[in-house]
Amino acid sequence: MKNLIHVVITGLLLVTSGSVLADGQKTYQSSCQACHASGAAGAPKLGDKEAWAPRIATGIDAMLAVAIKGKGAMPPKGACATCTDDQLKAAIEYMVSQSK
Repeated sequence: MKNLIHVVITGLLLVTSGSVLADGQKTYQSSCQACHASGAAGAPKLGDKEAWAPRIATGIDAMLAVAIKGKGAMPPKGACATCTDDQLKAAIEYMVSQSK
């Protein structure tokens, strides 16, 4: 019984994780891609492991705080002023997953 519960919980976590990445990808494509695909204004490019490594080392919460507040040429919430914190976090998690 414990094994069955473990399998079910693991499956739910994987589905949820996949869903978050899919949502994050949508937000990235609609709001973040303009700068993070080209590296405009110093934005770390999606997939650039070297540029993302020091950011990833700070943790998701620190990266989310920067995204919410803005930094350098990036305004608060980047190009997604209407995004919720959860949507921004999902976009960051997507970018991190593509940049490790």
